[in-house]
Amino acid sequence: MNLAREAIELLGQVARILWFEGTKHGMRDREWMALRFLSRANRFSRTPSALASYVGATRGTASFIIGELERLGYVERKRSATDKRSVMLSVTQQGKKFLARDPVNGLVDAIAVLDDDSKIRFRDTLRHVLDQSDAAEQRHHTDVCKRCIFLREDRTSSESKSAVEFTCRLFRAPIAEAEIDLLCTSFEHHRQ
Repeated sequence: MNLAREAIELLGQVARILWFEGTKHGMRDREWMALRFLSRANRFSRTPSALASYVGATRGTASFIIGELERLGYVERKRSATDKRSVMLSVTQQGKKFLARDPVNGLVDAIAVLDDDSKIRFRDTLRHVLDQSDAAEQRHHTDVCKRCIFLREDRTSSESKSAVEFTCRLFRAPIAEAEIDLLCTSFEHHRQ
């Protein structure tokens, strides 16, 4: 069998762990995907429309998913402080605790036992596949801010210390260093 085809077949089998029929621990696969995403998303991506984009659903379906997660006490919505028409979503403490039951934790554990070089190669290989697929389909996937073309890094130094400040050029907003490892649905990778 062609190695590329064999790899895709294996990815398909892994995908069955992510997308499943019925429920696991009382939630459907898209609800798990939404909770997982919201727990790792930056503040620009914790909106109903960004969630719809990430899970590949309509805004109506995303609203239904959000409603289910709210009903279960795993997510809460708040009006945006900057735009009263917008809603910001956040995972509650109860939701963060519930993520310990996430069906993908078995996959995470299987990858976690690999040595660091293998984990990095695996991650970078998946990113390469996504980047190539995105280019062919003229679309963008979600990824972390620190890899995004819109992230600007400014180094400042004073007599006592040097500091790094980050800004998102797309949203024209400062970004804390802790946020650069969070997911963003407006991600665009550097073209090489």
